[in-house]
Amino acid sequence: MPNFIKVAEVSDIPPGTAKVVEVQNVEVALFNLEGQIYALDNMCQHAGGPLGEGKIKEDVVICPWHGYRYHIKTGRYVKNPDMSVACYPVQVEDGKIAVSVTQ
Repeated sequence: MPNFIKVAEVSDIPPGTAKVVEVQNVEVALFNLEGQIYALDNMCQHAGGPLGEGKIKEDVVICPWHGYRYHIKTGRYVKNPDMSVACYPVQVEDGKIAVSVTQ
């Protein structure tokens, strides 16, 4: 059973932006795509770049270090799904965002 931890307010993350939070010692990048919140592991699989600081283009985040691209909705690396990052479950209730990093 997932353990959801409240980590942010929806108002903290305007559409088209990201915010990095810590959930149970895991850095998580929260993304707001057109009002829907998604949570990915913040660390790029290539060299550990901070995905939460990357440029968002449509539903893809581009790692700021070397340009690796990940689908925000699934965590899948665009060119090679074997390099995907973890995608965490999110709950939004009364404007509060909760994430579970345990499955």
